[in-house]
Order: sequence, then C-alpha cells, then structure tokens
Amino acid sequence: MPAPAPALSLLDRTRATAPPGGGAADDAAAVRATVERAVRAQALGLHRFWVAEHHAVPGVVGPAPAVLLGAIAAALDPSSALRIGSGGVMLPNHTPLVVAEQFAVLQALRPGRVDLGVGRSAGFTAPVRAALRAPGDDEEEFTARLSELLDLLHGRAAVTVRPRVPAPPVAVLATGSGLAVAAHLGLPVVVGGPVLEDPARVARYRERFVERGHGGPRVTVLADVLVADDEATARRELLPQAWSLAVSRTRGVFPALPAPGDVRLDELNARERRTVEQVLAQDVVGTEAQVRRRVGELLGRLGAEELLVATTVHDPDLQAESDARLADALLG
Repeated sequence: MPAPAPALSLLDRTRATAPPGGGAADDAAAVRATVERAVRAQALGLHRFWVAEHHAVPGVVGPAPAVLLGAIAAALDPSSALRIGSGGVMLPNHTPLVVAEQFAVLQALRPGRVDLGVGRSAGFTAPVRAALRAPGDDEEEFTARLSELLDLLHGRAAVTVRPRVPAPPVAVLATGSGLAVAAHLGLPVVVGGPVLEDPARVARYRERFVERGHGGPRVTVLADVLVADDEATARRELLPQAWSLAVSRTRGVFPALPAPGDVRLDELNARERRTVEQVLAQDVVGTEAQVRRRVGELLGRLGAEELLVATTVHDPDLQAESDARLADALLG
C-alpha cells in the first residue's frame, strides 16, 4: 500500500513585495494577501494556515498574529476543517496571560480549529528589543513563561482565562535548546533550518519526551518548497527570498521581496553570497514528482508527520499557482 499523504500546511510570513520599477512596498496589500491566501488554503484542503510575528522589520508586516488570525477566522467558512494558528507568538514579547486570553478569544471564534505555536525570539534588532521591553531569549525565562502559559490555558493558574474555552494545542518552534524545552514540557515541535540536517537532535527530543497530557512527541518540518516546471525555474523564483534572508543577517533588515530579475547578487559581499547559496541548497524544489519524492525523504528522515511550507515568492499569481501545484503533488 502507498504511504499516506503527509499533512500539508502553510506558514505565511506576510511579506511585502517591491513594486516593479522601484517605489515603496504596499504593506497593507501584503496583509490583505495573507488573508486571501488563507481562503485559498481552505479551498485546497490544507491542514493548517499559520502566521508569524515580526516587529518593526522592513519587508515583513505581520507583527500581531492574534489580530491577523481574527481577520482570517472571519474570512473562512465556519464549517471548514482548516486550522489556523501562530508560527509563532514570541513569548519574550508578551505576558503569558495576554497570550492565553488572545487565543481563548480565537478559540471562541473558531472552536477546535486554533493552534498556538510559540517561540523565544526577543526581537530582530537592539532598538526593537528595547521598544518591546523584552527580557531577552534566555532559555530558563522562556521555559518559565511557557509553563505559566500552559497553566493558564489549562485552568491551573491563580487567575481564570476568559472566555472559558478548551485550551488550544501548543507547539514549540524549536531549534537548538528549544527541542529540550519542548521535550521537558511534553509538547510537539516545529523544526527547520540546521535541525533538518541533524536527525539525531530530533531523536533526542523523542527520547527525552515527558508525557504531560498534551499527546506524544510530534514533529512538524518547516521548509521552503516550490513546485515548478523544472528545478532551475523554482530556484529562480526563490532567489528573492534567499537574498532577503542573506541581507537580513548582515544588515539588520528584511527588504521587501524584489522580482527575481531585480536581485543583484554582484552587490552582495562574500558572506551574503554564501548564505544565498546555502539557503537555495536547502530548498525543496522541482516538478511535482521530484517534490513528492524529496518531501517524503525529508519527512521520513526525521520521522515527521507534517510539512509546514514557508515559501514566499514575489509574484502573487505564482504564489497561488505554487500552493495549488504543491497541494496537488502531495494530496492529490
């Protein structure tokens, strides 16, 4: 018998795109595009649609996951099975009570279809961290805040979260020590980046997992995946995303995504060019058949049950086509 299809989900980072010929990116259009993409994900039969949290980052305009998820919930068919959630709420930036209350409201709006993914990033730059009054991304502090959040969601705290609704499932966006925190608290993980090349770290998560009533160990893979007519075309369309990431690591900004033809690799320094090459090498790209095979290999290597796709391309029509082709490749 063929292997069952993996659960297929999207993480939308609400990326602004640079208009042709220069000019300012339309941030408001990027927010609306995220809501529209969630409606398309519903029609494609995807499992989850998650949004991210980034503060004061040029080119990334999703600072308030709970607010954006409220708009998405209102746009979806109430009977739809699509889950919505955060990928993720950054706990250093918030008090656990406020996060618990926000996601309780979302649960009331979309009962049983809300996920709370959390992370520990404390802001992209020093001025942003100062503006957020964030205490930092210390592992011990993150563990304490996450434990408090779980107590609030499950009615074990000194105060009662309202509206009183069932707790949404919680997952940890985990790299490095985040895997250990998730294992200690008995929570599922979302893994990406270097962890995808190190199955031993995921194996240790499972070995150290402590059952605390949230279900057994569960792994979701976060990756950039693009279906196209051939690999070269796919990598060309993903070049702006790789370029933006490379620039962010050295210059402290995520620029709005340019069109592929507007990316000037010759203006990058050697470190930035290496980052572009590394990012593109990690992408899962190709025809439907190639992507189906490579996704199966990736999930199998890590024992993962779900693929969370974080791909963003400049052309909105191509983005919609890519999502549809990926759904057809993996779910059709």
